[in-house]
Amino acid sequence: MQAQDRHRVIAIDGPAASGKSSVARELARRLSFVYVNSGAMYRAITWSVLNAGIDPADKNRIVELIRKLSFGRTLADSEFHLLVDEVDLTKYLHEDRVNAEVSRVSTVPEVRKVVVQAVRDCAMKHDAVVEGRDIGSVVFPDTPFKFYIDASPGVRAQRRAAQGHRDEIARRDQADSSRAASPLIVAKDAEVIDTSHMTVEAVVHEIVKRLRARQF
Repeated sequence: MQAQDRHRVIAIDGPAASGKSSVARELARRLSFVYVNSGAMYRAITWSVLNAGIDPADKNRIVELIRKLSFGRTLADSEFHLLVDEVDLTKYLHEDRVNAEVSRVSTVPEVRKVVVQAVRDCAMKHDAVVEGRDIGSVVFPDTPFKFYIDASPGVRAQRRAAQGHRDEIARRDQADSSRAASPLIVAKDAEVIDTSHMTVEAVVHEIVKRLRARQF
C-alpha cells in the first residue's frame, strides 16, 4: 500500500502493557485523527474462535471459521471498530480467556489478512493513529511516522496487574516476537520511546514534538 493510496498514518508499535494504547488514543484525540487498535481486532476474532468452541491451536478450524464470518467496520467516537457478524465485541475483548489465547490466534495468516485489510481500509478514508505490533514493519512500512513504545518488563507487569488482567507478560513477549507471521520487531526507521517512567501526557508531548521536527 503506497502513501498516495491513503491518508496520513502514524504507526505506534510495542509489546503488551507498554502504554501504546493509551498513548495512541490520546495522540489521535489531540491530532483529531481516527484511533485504530489492531490488537482489539485480533481480540475480537479470538473471542469468536473461543465462542465457537474451537481450540486456538486448531488452525484449520480457525480458517474455516474465518471464511464463514462476516466482517464489517464502524467508527464510534473517532475509534475504529471491527464488527464480527455485525456485532461490536468491545466489551468482551479483555476477558482472561481472550488474554490467554490472542497471541496464538493472531499467528494464523488468514486472521492477519482480515485485520491488515481492515486497518488499511480505514487509512484509505481517514488520517489515523494506528497501534499494534507490526504496524510500522508490515502494515504501513512506508509511513514516515513510526514510533515504538516500550517499557521495562517489571513496569509492564505492574501495569497489566493494575488493569486487572492476568496474562503473563513474558509469555506474550515470547509468542509475539517469535511467531512466523509478522513478528513483533522494532521497524528499522522507528523512533523508540521508553515509557517506564513517563506519563501518557509526557509521551504524547514527546511524540508531537518529534512529529513537528519532521515537518508533520
